[in-house]
Amino acid sequence: MSQSFRPRPSQAVLALALAAALVAPQAGAETLADAVAEAYQSNPSLEAQRANLRALDETYVQARAGWRPTLNFTAQAVWQETHNTAALVANANPFSPLLPIQRQNYGVFALNFSQPIWTGGRVAAEVTATNADVLQGREQLRQTEAQVLQQVISAYADVLRDQQGVATQQQYENLLETQLREDQARFDVGTDATRTDVAQSQSRLAAAQGALQSAMAQLDTDRATYAAVVGHNPGDLAPLPSLAYLVPANVDDAFTIAEQNSPQLRAQLYAEQASRARIARARADRMPTLSFNASEEKANGAVTPFNSDLYQHIGQAYFTLTVPLFNGGATTSGIRQAIERNNSDRISIEAQRRQVLQTISQAWAAILANRANISATEEQVRAANVAYEGMHEEEKAGLRSTLDVLIAAQDLSNARLSQANAQHDEFVDTAALLAVVGRLEARDLIPSQPRYDPKANFRRLRFSLGWVPWEEPIDAVDRFATFPETPRSHELSHEPAIGPGLQPAPSGKPVKPAS
Repeated sequence: MSQSFRPRPSQAVLALALAAALVAPQAGAETLADAVAEAYQSNPSLEAQRANLRALDETYVQARAGWRPTLNFTAQAVWQETHNTAALVANANPFSPLLPIQRQNYGVFALNFSQPIWTGGRVAAEVTATNADVLQGREQLRQTEAQVLQQVISAYADVLRDQQGVATQQQYENLLETQLREDQARFDVGTDATRTDVAQSQSRLAAAQGALQSAMAQLDTDRATYAAVVGHNPGDLAPLPSLAYLVPANVDDAFTIAEQNSPQLRAQLYAEQASRARIARARADRMPTLSFNASEEKANGAVTPFNSDLYQHIGQAYFTLTVPLFNGGATTSGIRQAIERNNSDRISIEAQRRQVLQTISQAWAAILANRANISATEEQVRAANVAYEGMHEEEKAGLRSTLDVLIAAQDLSNARLSQANAQHDEFVDTAALLAVVGRLEARDLIPSQPRYDPKANFRRLRFSLGWVPWEEPIDAVDRFATFPETPRSHELSHEPAIGPGLQPAPSGKPVKPAS
């Protein structure tokens, strides 16, 4: 593993945490937009899914090849040697005598052309099915993109939260060290502090030191997760930006948006389109096929010595009509199988819809709870800070014990940790909601950055090598000269991009083009 991916020592982590928590963010701090842009360009899971989609695009080309002509050249050279027995030679027809050894050679050269004219809807149905498969693959790419960006957001928020946690634990440890020095000084001069007060401070300080080490270890873990998802170790991270511009106004709006835009639900809708087209493909096996064939052949001439004038020239052109009559019930069984698979996909649409609605409901409830928790922890931190300061002053006046001050200090530290957790959880749950409704995409988060176009490779292949100008008329004949008419897949409408996006990255590298 390269050095840039290795977590740094705990001392460096502590310094980073303190700088992030106690000092105002510098102008060059890494933003969430930077992290999203970097992961969008280089995350291996996302790159692999893009490659899978480009491979899926090829199935559409392969399906359309069923309407295109084929041209083959074949050549055959034969040398033959026959050994005849003495009895065969002796009893041979005198007008065609046999030799003990007969040798001959001949060659055949042929050029064969075939053009489908009507496939009974077979190719049309397969083209429809593969087009729906490609559309489903694009939605699966959207799912992968949302998952990766959700991981980036979670890792970014984790690092920020635990940097603040390390800083809070460090502050708590410093506070306890000060308290211990005060108690020890009062005990040494024989004032109101007792050995018990000193021991209580020592105990709390030891526990705080252990908690600080645990917080630093957790931060190291978060940094490693960040490096794995984004591609580099986190530096100085800017505060979390707002995702409010992407959040639906209420839960009912979230349901409506998800019905149109959820990649999980849209992928299942395209799966149903594909399996419905494959019913037509199975039924097309009952239909005749018509093709035009032509061949040019030279045959029956000697290979050695070669003389083209001794070869027969055979040219032919013909139409071939093939009518299936009986195949033991295989076609009927295939139709029933395709229908049941389509039934499964159709039922799965409702199952996927319910799953999406359940996830939205859970995420929305968590967001509301965390927002309330943020308000509560803000008040908790304010009150705990006032309580600690009061306890500390009252202890100096002899009105409070050391234990009272230690408890107040711990309450203040816990309140700050709870506040950081509430802010983290609200942001991460918001990202989860946006992922399921289909709004956690690069086009909405970093609109100013170059983005991968999943349709570019498909457009390039549509009229690539192999396309012929008469392909489209044959498509029309094959699609409409069947009963029932072969269906077409259709692309569902997309929700427009939503601005303004996260704070833009200072610079962006273009996404690597499809190879």
